[in-house]
Amino acid sequence: MTSPAMSAPELQTRQALAACYRLIAHFRMTDLIYTHVSARVPGQERFLLNPYGRMFHEIRASELVAVDLDGQPDQGAEGVPVNRAGFFIHSAVHQARPDICCVIHTHTAAGIGVSAQVGGLQMLSQHAARFQGRISYHDYPGVADDDAERHALAKDLGGNRVMLLRNHGILACGRSVPEAFIELHYLERACQAQIAALAGGSAVTVLDDEVAARTAHQFDAARERRRDDDGQPYSLEWAALTRMLDQIDASWRE
Repeated sequence: MTSPAMSAPELQTRQALAACYRLIAHFRMTDLIYTHVSARVPGQERFLLNPYGRMFHEIRASELVAVDLDGQPDQGAEGVPVNRAGFFIHSAVHQARPDICCVIHTHTAAGIGVSAQVGGLQMLSQHAARFQGRISYHDYPGVADDDAERHALAKDLGGNRVMLLRNHGILACGRSVPEAFIELHYLERACQAQIAALAGGSAVTVLDDEVAARTAHQFDAARERRRDDDGQPYSLEWAALTRMLDQIDASWRE
């Protein structure tokens, strides 16, 4: 919840996170009131999360709840519902990766489908190639709820920004909210392309390892070249996405 003493960086993060929730709803990557997006309050060990029970298309910046690493809400927000179990995966990443600002977890049909395939993400598309050597995997242990699982999840993610949770879904994170959303968007598109290609019934062409690796390096270089004055990637994409949200319903900024 917002307060008169809120810093400008926190307000900016709240608005970016609210936009991310709305975008996930817009691109049909939600799962009722489940799955979450979290963002670190700049310079703090506090994390913003949606109030439990709200649909993603309803989220506003002012109603996001600040929690600690255990999912406990700030003082004054104790009565706001928070899905602490849903924050479990996020807290594992935030604790292990101080470089990460935002963590997104989804249960899309394509993401679950590819995560359940033995080969995982195959190099069947340009979207997939951007993740060559940059995607992790984590086996499904049941509902995640203990410290051993928290450590295993963080270990499996390693230094990557995306991970397929086997038989479960997608995890994407970034040094900013826009970066996390763009990573999620393209991994989701890669999964959609793979499900469509394999469903066609014909033999598929898999990209050569060298070609896929070169493509991934090209995407890395393009991202670094296009950083804005504040050093953030994907500013052009984010500006376009938030313009779209404003045209639909600008209440996410409130």
